[in-house]
Amino acid sequence: MSRLSGKKAVITGGNSGIGYATAQDFIANGAEVIITGRNAERVQKAATELGASGIVADAANLADTDRLVSQVKEQFGKVDILFINAGVFFPTPVGSVDEATFDTTMDINFKGAVFTLEKFLPILNEGASVINLSSINAYTGMPNTAIYAASKAAMNSYTRTASTELAARKIRVNAVNPGPVSTPIFGKTGMDQATIQGFAAAMQNRVPLKEFGTPDAIAKLVTFLASEDAWYITGSEINIDGGINVNSILAQ
Repeated sequence: MSRLSGKKAVITGGNSGIGYATAQDFIANGAEVIITGRNAERVQKAATELGASGIVADAANLADTDRLVSQVKEQFGKVDILFINAGVFFPTPVGSVDEATFDTTMDINFKGAVFTLEKFLPILNEGASVINLSSINAYTGMPNTAIYAASKAAMNSYTRTASTELAARKIRVNAVNPGPVSTPIFGKTGMDQATIQGFAAAMQNRVPLKEFGTPDAIAKLVTFLASEDAWYITGSEINIDGGINVNSILAQ
C-alpha cells in the first residue's frame, strides 16, 4: 500500500524546488495534492505537470491565505498533511539590511508560515501532520544570512510550541532543516551567475559529504514525516545537510 494513500495534502510554494519534488513524492505515494505559489502561470504549469491542483496565493498576504483555506475546504473538506514550504532568501550582510528586505523575509518566511498554520487549523484532521521547511542557517551564523536565519530560528521556536499545544488533537508539527540544496531559490537572490557559482563551490567544499543535497532527498524526508510511520515524531527539527551542521561554516 502507498504510504500516503487516501491522504489530502497542501504544499505552499509547491511550483518549484523542494515543494515541487515533495508534491511529486506525495502523489507517487497516493496522496491528493494542492500546491500554491504567487505566480499564476508557474502554478498552473506545475499543477498540470504533477497531476495536482494549483491555487494562486501569496504567503505574505493574509487575505490570500484566507481565500486559500476557503478553496481548499471546498475542494478537500479536511486536510491531512500541511507542508509549509514557501520561503525567500536575500543574502545581505549586517550593516546593509534595509527595511524592505527585513519585512519581505519575515512576512513570507515567518509571519506567512505562522498564519498558514493558524488559518488551516480549523480544517486539519485529528492526527494531521504539519511540516515546516526551515534551514540549518537558523544555527550556523553563516555570513550574509542574518535576517533569513532569524526568520528560520523563529519558525523553529514556533514549531516546538505548536507541537505541544496541538498534541491534544494528535496533530504532529515538525521542522525540516536542509543544508545547501540545489534549488531555484538561489536564482531569485539577485546574485549574478558567477557569484552564485562561487558561493556554491565554496559551500560544497564545506559539506562533509562533498555535494549539495537535492530536492528529491528533502522530499523523501518530508514524505516520511507526513506518513503514519512517523506517528511518534513531533516537535522535532531534523537536519538533512550532508553533515554541514557539524562542520564549521563560520569563515567566509
